Amino acid sequence: MEQWGLFFTGLMFHLAFFLLLLCTSYGDVTYSVPEEMKLGSVIGNIAKDLGLDTKRLLYRNARLDVDSSSKRYCEINRNTGDLFISEIIDREQLCGRKISCTLKYEMVLENPLELHNIILQIQDINDNVPQFSEEIVKFEISESAVKGTRYLLSEAHDADIGLNAVQKYSLETNDHFVLGVHTNPDGGKYSELVLEKELDRERKQDVTLLLTAVDGGTPQRSGTVVIHVTVLDANDNRPVFSQNVYKVSLPENCPLGTIVSKVTAVDADEGPNGDVTYEISRIGNKAGKLFSINETTGEIKVIGPIDFEEESYYEMSVQAKDGLGLASNCKVIIEITDVNDNAPMLFIKSLSNPIPENVLPGTEVGIINIQDDDSERNRQVCCSIQQNVPFKLHPSIKNYYSLVTTSELDREIISDYNITITATDEGSPPLSSSKTIHLSVSDVNDNPPVFEEQSYSAYVTENNKPGSSMCSVTARDPDWRQNGTVVYSLLPSEVNGVPVSSFLSINGDTGVIHAVRAFDYEQFRSFKVHVVARDNGSPPLSSNVTVSVFITDENDNSPQILYPAPAGNSLMTEMVPKAALAGSLVSKVIAVDADSGQNAWLSYQIVKSTDLGLFTIGLHSGEIRAQRDITESDSMKQNLVISVKDNGQPSLSTTCDVYLLISDNLAEVPELKDISHEDSSKLTSYLIIALVSVSTFFLTFIILILAVKFCHMTKPRMLFDGAVAIPSAYFPPNYADVDGTGTLRSSYNYDAYLTTGSRTSDFKFVRSYNDGTMPSDHSLKRNPDQLLEGSILTLNTSGESKEVRLQHKLGFLRQSVIIFVLHLVGSGPIPNYIYIEVHKLHFCTGSLDSGNNHFNE
Repeated sequence: MEQWGLFFTGLMFHLAFFLLLLCTSYGDVTYSVPEEMKLGSVIGNIAKDLGLDTKRLLYRNARLDVDSSSKRYCEINRNTGDLFISEIIDREQLCGRKISCTLKYEMVLENPLELHNIILQIQDINDNVPQFSEEIVKFEISESAVKGTRYLLSEAHDADIGLNAVQKYSLETNDHFVLGVHTNPDGGKYSELVLEKELDRERKQDVTLLLTAVDGGTPQRSGTVVIHVTVLDANDNRPVFSQNVYKVSLPENCPLGTIVSKVTAVDADEGPNGDVTYEISRIGNKAGKLFSINETTGEIKVIGPIDFEEESYYEMSVQAKDGLGLASNCKVIIEITDVNDNAPMLFIKSLSNPIPENVLPGTEVGIINIQDDDSERNRQVCCSIQQNVPFKLHPSIKNYYSLVTTSELDREIISDYNITITATDEGSPPLSSSKTIHLSVSDVNDNPPVFEEQSYSAYVTENNKPGSSMCSVTARDPDWRQNGTVVYSLLPSEVNGVPVSSFLSINGDTGVIHAVRAFDYEQFRSFKVHVVARDNGSPPLSSNVTVSVFITDENDNSPQILYPAPAGNSLMTEMVPKAALAGSLVSKVIAVDADSGQNAWLSYQIVKSTDLGLFTIGLHSGEIRAQRDITESDSMKQNLVISVKDNGQPSLSTTCDVYLLISDNLAEVPELKDISHEDSSKLTSYLIIALVSVSTFFLTFIILILAVKFCHMTKPRMLFDGAVAIPSAYFPPNYADVDGTGTLRSSYNYDAYLTTGSRTSDFKFVRSYNDGTMPSDHSLKRNPDQLLEGSILTLNTSGESKEVRLQHKLGFLRQSVIIFVLHLVGSGPIPNYIYIEVHKLHFCTGSLDSGNNHFNE
């Protein structure tokens, strides 16, 4: 019956204690679990109990945090929200003799940061048997001991608590002793041998008893010890302690051998009956490895490392026994005081790495947790960043800090940060620890490519090979990888109406510009293109630069003769007066070169001549002058072969023929006389027709002249002065560039005076002009503004004999009319043109004065 009563009493105690724990909450959620649960056992669904969404536990990186010195024992299944056992819990090892054994956790949720306190109440199960400190308990009892004498027995130690601890003792049945069981103030059970019948040493010197200690758990567990009683003579006094309870304070980390306390017991007996020895009668397993007592002096010493963070309170019982076995007990309580022996510890709970360089100031990039195992002031920690970095620590919840940015980041300036975080406690002396965090800044496409130069110039020689490289452009982009990869292209444009891609191409990777085709300096000399440098970022950034392409000249054009015109169907002949003196200008060779610079510097020389010593030519002017006075012995027809050479490397040259007639009268030319005799018969017929029509034509001619003059009165005057005319059709493009690099610097014109010889015309070359010349495709033109000042007449040398005879008979005016008619009815194309400027024109019937080379009135 007594056993059943104990069973129901224990059961009711467990139920009441469990209900008490369920009703008492020390945190956001509290669980009560028995010790020694199997691995993987589910304690409860923490997501359901806290009202959290189970699906978001994994996303929010839910986890349990404990002090670094503590074991974890349980974990969270982030898929289901179950809290399960991850390590077997031994309550006795974890809490010892403490009634309340709890494990405290912090469940941390991120995004946003959230903390929940979770408390596990560890319930004791009956997994330990009662144990005695000795296998045999020896007593020496005097035979004079009276009935009722009590002998204190060693208390059985059970690591369990409550009902699972020792609840009763039983003694094997014997003739002399009964067992007395008592309860200590702390709830522990101890027993005493009570002498029920006096001992008789003479009858029995030794008594052996078996003492059994039984706990109240289910199932019950028990432990035994043998009591050996030796019967002695009488000893009627037991040792007495100076105090029942000894309390001492001991700092942690004290050296081995430190005296914790000294207990003292006095026995009034004398001799061996009064000799007291000390021993620790009841102590926990951990404390038994840390403290020992001197049997003789009663000094309690430290024999193991004392750590406040592991245990801060120890309790033991010390027994004093005299020589004959009488004993008494006292309690020793040791409180461990904290020493600042633990530096703060830093834990990186969350870290965003790398960080985009465009994050805004105040962005959270990491979560830091600071822990210090010390207590009170030694546990207070201050956390800081020492370096000059764009980050700071912002206190968050409890001992958590948020690492946030303080300013904008620029990867192109600093791409990596080593942030040293220092935590210092407030102990004396203070302890600190540091942790370095490496943060990388990821690239954002925030920099466009930048060319190394503001503009580029490329020089290429004409007639270059297609595909040859001209120059290269380089743009730098400080961004990373594809954000800093530069691709080059040409901006679409036109050069002289042609797409620029027909002239140039660019390597998109290297920026080398190639010529697509050969250039011609004579077509164009320079042009500009725009190159675009674009990165591969998203969105891409770009910049432009102007490339000026200059084409340099190459000596690829031979000189071109403008005057005299190239030989063809017509023959250009210059008249040289017989009276021309040495140094007289008789003609001029005009040539141009499409090249420029020294490639267009022309030089003239006579390579072949009818009379080598008669004429000379200016090396650079091309003017042909008489080298000596012309004599009667000189040949009438002079043929000069002129070579025009440029100054290029290698030089190019062109030759032309200049035909000169040394004569004062066209009739003297043999070819002209022959032509006049053959056509004399035909001329008579033409003359009769002309005389009949002259009156009609004269009136018509006058009316036309007046009409033309009236129409051109407001137009600019056209001056075609000179005997040497340069037809405009002979000028190639880009030649007559007066101020540029063209080779034709000015045009030359010469005055000619017509004499009154019967059949000849004299030419006198006086000066040159810079006026324009008349095109050679005009056979006869007169400017009405020049009617009274002079007329530009064109004479056909093939019909010269006819015109000369008319000069003598009809006068100059009639001659003009007849010349006009002859041009209309002439017998073939006019081969050459000679332009004559008549400075004084009068109507007259007399002859022309050949002496002064002017017309007489």
